[in-house]
Amino acid sequence: MEERQMEVTINYNGQAVAVEVTLEVYEFLDRADHKTENLFHEQRRHWDGREFDEYIITTEGVGAYGETPEEYLCRMETLHELMAVLDTCTEAQRRRFLLYALDGLSLAEIGVLCGCSKVAVYQSVEAVKKKIYKFL
Repeated sequence: MEERQMEVTINYNGQAVAVEVTLEVYEFLDRADHKTENLFHEQRRHWDGREFDEYIITTEGVGAYGETPEEYLCRMETLHELMAVLDTCTEAQRRRFLLYALDGLSLAEIGVLCGCSKVAVYQSVEAVKKKIYKFL
């Protein structure tokens, strides 16, 4: 049975390189990109002052999960700080960390998806964690 191949473009040493990957790898990479876009979208969306005011008015100080405006603001500040830290990371570090932290993939699974060793994934995840601890 022949495995379907997909072409993706990655940045390698500052240059865009087209590579073929299995459909499974393509889907994981696409999902990681989608999660990154969602985080950036949420950051932009919730830091619009007008929208935050509308949020307070419509929920009368209580969010969908019983969240107060103060808790919401703290959560958004934390998200903003995390996004600022992720902006300082390389694309590989960011992708590996998000696959680890958000998708719950193991270091070995991420290594297979990204075409690198488990040690390289571990070093990327630890580098991001170190930046987060230093920043916060």
